Amino acid sequence: MERKIELKLLNWKQSSNRLPLVMHGARQVGKTYSLLKFGRSNYKNVAYFNFESSMELHGIFTRDLSPERILRELSAYTSAALVPDDTLIIFDEIQACERALTSLKYFAEEAPKYHLAAAGSLLGVAINRDKHSFPVGKIHLITMYPMDFEEFMLAQNKAHAVSLIRECYANNEACNLHDTFMDDFRIFFGVGGMPQVVNEYISSGDFNLIMALQKNIIDTYIADMAKYAGLAETVRIMSAFNSVPAQLAKENRKFQYKTIKSGARATHYETAIDWLEASGTIYKCIKVTEGLSPLNAFTEGSSFKIYMSDTGLLASRYGISPNILKQESATWQSVKGILAENYVATTLTSNGYTIFYWESQGKAELDFVIQNISGEAIPIEVKSSENVRSKSLQQFITRYKPTWSVRVSSKNFGFENNIKSVPLYAVFCI
Repeated sequence: MERKIELKLLNWKQSSNRLPLVMHGARQVGKTYSLLKFGRSNYKNVAYFNFESSMELHGIFTRDLSPERILRELSAYTSAALVPDDTLIIFDEIQACERALTSLKYFAEEAPKYHLAAAGSLLGVAINRDKHSFPVGKIHLITMYPMDFEEFMLAQNKAHAVSLIRECYANNEACNLHDTFMDDFRIFFGVGGMPQVVNEYISSGDFNLIMALQKNIIDTYIADMAKYAGLAETVRIMSAFNSVPAQLAKENRKFQYKTIKSGARATHYETAIDWLEASGTIYKCIKVTEGLSPLNAFTEGSSFKIYMSDTGLLASRYGISPNILKQESATWQSVKGILAENYVATTLTSNGYTIFYWESQGKAELDFVIQNISGEAIPIEVKSSENVRSKSLQQFITRYKPTWSVRVSSKNFGFENNIKSVPLYAVFCI
């Protein structure tokens, strides 16, 4: 599978100021696969070390953290020479070994000629929990996300379709294959972007197997909660996680602690929400009271929404098969708004934006506001159908006069009154 993160890895390899790379993200988004594929395509040799499956490796890091000694012992461990420039050294599940994480600082300072890449699924959780010494300023940190719709199409050898979508987006021209792409997108709503699930869809198209794989991934997330948190904290994390489908099914989508449990308060569950966010399982979208740049200056941290990191997993948690979503059924009608908003949140996040939502005192609410590379605040409204009438976006435009605005919906591409119409399948272009 072609992943967009491969370009970032290539840029890292070619950088004259290369630091040890740390790739983090939720479990099963493809970190290990991408690093191994990249290594085999761009290096003569790959040396792979997994700190979760091999406790023997930990012993190499218990003494001093001299890169020279560590490399000598790792070479003996793997029975292969670790050659600068020719070997990609991979430290997988690095969060399981604090000393290995700390050693990256010394690799940056004393052995920069070695190409070292680390990956961690629960890196943020481990650092917060165990107060790991994180080598700030001595690593190149990148985040990996589930596949977006572009990668989903590329995995099916539909590069020409992706090019057409990007062309229509850039030129604001109606796409002649709009209905076809919407059909593809409805399937993606249910399949989602977890690589193992996408691969199953491509190889078999068996929706029962797809849902079973999605359940296994969710079970893995739950197992991690028990593994990386204390008993009382685990109960709260699971309760918060299990409330996500109900939180998003509410009309306003705003997170409410009482949805977790009657009488629940922020003091009981704030840490649980932080854990889920640090693990990459959910994304948090904080309210801003003004649609002005910089958006961070106008946040109201106690008001937020949470979204699942993968829309396919969210559909699975509603018990909905991708086979049902590809049809214009009553089930599709009942969940399309939820899934559409969740997908836009995940795609904007994977594109590098910090997501906010805007709410005025007059109860107008806009789904998303982002800050682009020029520092402008751009409002984004999400509509799951072709009915795009909305007072909230107009209120935002009247009040803040943004250079342009975005309306995501089932409608074709277009541009009118400084509002850019973007079909759901083209959100990856934003």
